[in-house]
Parts: sequence; C-alpha cells; structure tokens
Amino acid sequence: MKVITLVHDRQQQLANLIKGLEASNLPPEELWIVHMNEAPSAWVSHRFAIHSCRVDGIGGLPLAKARNSVATLDPLASWVFLDVDCIPAGNLLTDYRNSLTAQPDALHMGQVRYLPEGATRSDWTEATLLEQGIAHPLAAFRTAPGSALPHHLFWSLNFACQGSTFTTIGGFDQGFRGYGAEDTDFAFRARQQGVPVIDSPALAFHQYHPTFDPPLNHFADIVANARRFHRRWDVWPMEGWLNALRERGLVYWDDERLEIIQTPTAAQVAQALKADRLGF
Repeated sequence: MKVITLVHDRQQQLANLIKGLEASNLPPEELWIVHMNEAPSAWVSHRFAIHSCRVDGIGGLPLAKARNSVATLDPLASWVFLDVDCIPAGNLLTDYRNSLTAQPDALHMGQVRYLPEGATRSDWTEATLLEQGIAHPLAAFRTAPGSALPHHLFWSLNFACQGSTFTTIGGFDQGFRGYGAEDTDFAFRARQQGVPVIDSPALAFHQYHPTFDPPLNHFADIVANARRFHRRWDVWPMEGWLNALRERGLVYWDDERLEIIQTPTAAQVAQALKADRLGF
C-alpha cells in the first residue's frame, strides 16, 4: 500500500505522521509527500521509501491537483490518503488492506479521533493518543465496519481506494480552489459511478490546531466552491457554513443563488477563531 499526504508549512505534524507510519504493523510500500506552494523537504525512513514532490497553484492551495498528481501514477496500487494532521494507528494500513480485499472497488473511509492541545508535544505513544482522542460528533451516524455510508458523509481526512477506483471517479475536481466542497463533489461523482463509500476501522489521530467557526478565513473559497458545486449537482453543500455567513450579513443565499454582500472584516475573522476546540 502507498500513502499520500499533502503539506504546506506543517513540518512537525508531518514528522508525527511519519513516526506513526514507522511504528505501523504493516509499513507502506512508499510515502508520497506533496508539498503545495513550497519547496520539497528531504525525509528518510528506515522502513519505507519516501518521495517528495512539489505542486503549485494560484489563489490558494492546490489540494485537488496535488492529490491527482500522485494517485494517478500507479492505477494498480492501493492508495491511502492521510491528511498531514493525522497520525496513523499501528493497525491502520492492515485494516485498510483487509477492507480493500473485502470490497476492492469501493472508497473506504477510516476513523478519526481528535486530540487536545499538547497531546503530541512530549514523546507520545499510541496508548497516550488513545487515552486522549475523542470521536467527531458525526461518528454517531456511522454503523459498523464494512457497512455502506451515505456519500455526503465522505471526508478525505483519512480514506483509501484502489488507483483504478480513483481513475473511475475521475480524481478530485481541480476546478475547486482551496477549502470546501471538493470532498463532497468527489463522493457524489463516486456515487454517480456506482462506487460505494464503506466504513473502515482504520484509525488515525488528528493533531490539534485552532479552528474557525465559521471558517471566515476561507470565505472566498467557500463561496466560489459552493457555487461550483450547486451548478453541477443542483443542491448546496456546506449548508451550515452558508447559513452562518447569511446570519452575519455577508452573503445573500437562497435555493437558487449565492451572492456576496460584503467580505468579512479582519475583526470578524479573528472573532471566529476557536482556540478551545479540537479541530472540528
């Protein structure tokens, strides 16, 4: 199995991800680190090959382009997509291997537990991460490993698929820029191609960082991506965020259109920062 992670200015988080992979019961064949809008770094592991490359984008981080650039290299491989904030549990790759063996033509979405601030500052172990990690509230809608999930619950933080499945779906749409809706669009196109989303027990730990609620720091991306998604699917994504933007008088939004009234001020963005949250 091969692992992909995307990086922009997250070197300590990346170091923890690599440490987790090195402790894995089943080491990856390769780790691909895709640096977005920054120079590649040099990482070496005694257990597996590490490849670093660079992908540039204008007007934001080229998330879709970065994933597509690597996942299409080997359509016969099994690919695991891990957010750079994720530390894989020791069984993650084994669990994904078993999931893909059972249902090779599916998207397999793993589990994520969110860590509090400081959980990875000391010499952490998987046992200490298990003690401190908590599940995302949306985990309540998951049933059991091996069962199908609604496509709108798909999240690219921690998932796996065959390269051929990625090609069937068409990869991530590079017309989405920066942050928001590209995950759901990918899942909806999977549904259109008859590709199910399957619950996998593959566990990763999400490293703490402050969050914005709503993410006013990604205001322009959210509006542009919501419009693109609506043009394709005739439904609106990110309804909670769009409603929060409307309540603040930043956008006009109804069933048919989304228009910017004003952009958030620096003070509004600062007020949306939630340092006491767990990354969701």
